[in-house]
Amino acid sequence: MFSDFYLFEGMGKNSQRTNEGRIEAKAKGVKFGRKRTIDTEKLRTLRKNGLGATDIAKQMGIGRSTVYKLLNETDE
Repeated sequence: MFSDFYLFEGMGKNSQRTNEGRIEAKAKGVKFGRKRTIDTEKLRTLRKNGLGATDIAKQMGIGRSTVYKLLNETDE
C-alpha cells in the first residue's frame, strides 16, 4: 500500500521535471513535432494553376482537409 503511494508521488515529480524541461527547450527555440513532408510550394502552384482542393489532394496523395489546412496557413 505504501509502495503505491510512493509510486504516484514519483510520477508527479517526473512529469513536473518533464514540463520544466519542455518550457526551457521552447525558450531556447527548440521545435517539437514531426517535420513537414508535404511540398507546400507545389501545392500553391497547383492552386494558382486553377486546380481545386479535391484534384490537388488526389494528385499529391493527401487528404482534402490537409489541402485546405495548408492553404489557410500559407494565406496568413
